[in-house]
Amino acid sequence: MIRAALALAALLAAAPADREVRLTPGEVAALPQIGAVAGTSGLTGVETRVLSGDPAKPGLFAIEIKVPPNTRIAAHSHKDERTATVVSGMWHFGYGPKADDSLRKPLPPGSFYTEPAGIPHFARTGPEGAHVYITGYGPTDTVYAEPADAGR
Repeated sequence: MIRAALALAALLAAAPADREVRLTPGEVAALPQIGAVAGTSGLTGVETRVLSGDPAKPGLFAIEIKVPPNTRIAAHSHKDERTATVVSGMWHFGYGPKADDSLRKPLPPGSFYTEPAGIPHFARTGPEGAHVYITGYGPTDTVYAEPADAGR
């Protein structure tokens, strides 16, 4: 409760220009592509762009991930609550401590899903890959259900 109040106070104290973000698809594409940041899978080939905020610091953040074709992301969780929207491709997403194909639901573009704090989830892409926007409240992290799965 105190943490939330402090974060809200910091957000309200920020200058409006620091909170006002409008990006066209071309401007998003021009943002620097970075590798693994706090709260991402750490997988080679996954492109990440920070759209707003900083996932490693307290406060609201938004990231874009572009996941290559035929990529599997093992079961993992995050300490923050998150919401996500599939922008393109088919995102096969499920909840549980193991990446079980029978628990995955195909999410086409326009789909919405949540990543509850501390709840393991997993995903994979098909031949077209997928592009997803994720919003959470930092600082975030990624904890794999099986530590050997981290970054692979």
